[in-house]
Amino acid sequence: MGKIFLLMGKSTSGKDSIYKNLIQDEELGLKKVVPYTTRPMRDGETDGVQYFFKSEEEYIQLGALKKIIEERTYHTKYGEWRYFTADDGQIDLSKGNYLVIGTLESYCSYRDYFGSQNVEPILIEVSTKIRLHRALDREDKQENPKYDEMCRRFLADEEDFSEEKIACAGIVRRFDNNNTIDICIAEIKEFIKENL
Repeated sequence: MGKIFLLMGKSTSGKDSIYKNLIQDEELGLKKVVPYTTRPMRDGETDGVQYFFKSEEEYIQLGALKKIIEERTYHTKYGEWRYFTADDGQIDLSKGNYLVIGTLESYCSYRDYFGSQNVEPILIEVSTKIRLHRALDREDKQENPKYDEMCRRFLADEEDFSEEKIACAGIVRRFDNNNTIDICIAEIKEFIKENL
């Protein structure tokens, strides 16, 4: 039986860079699961790579078919943006191990859906100061920066990843990405190998 390793952390904690490194590691052999979103595509994104970009109507149809494993909705100035994982055949634990990016809430949903023995949390931590610098740098590079949305997401993360919620989810192990990402990645790889 395979496992799902769920990579999570606040925005700009380095999840995307860490994910890319782990998913490309042939020794780990982790399969990717492409999540879904109703938010607009960002510069440099491709449908079916970072996300499957769906309309609100398509999201409602998947929900009606009971195909949504986990979901979260962000109420933004630009409307409701939904992020979700669909039971669309991408995950088959009899055929391997998977790597997923998510939130603390989505970890709990995956754990409840697939069983706690099949889902391993990987929580990335970065100081608030470093995260804020990274967030501003990333938004500055966008063709149409949305600083207000950046601030909303930044503050929402503080609540979403509160110490109380982390403890309630039963997460004990954390991975520090404040300094050298290579050290963080090496520690995560070791953790994954120990739990395969």
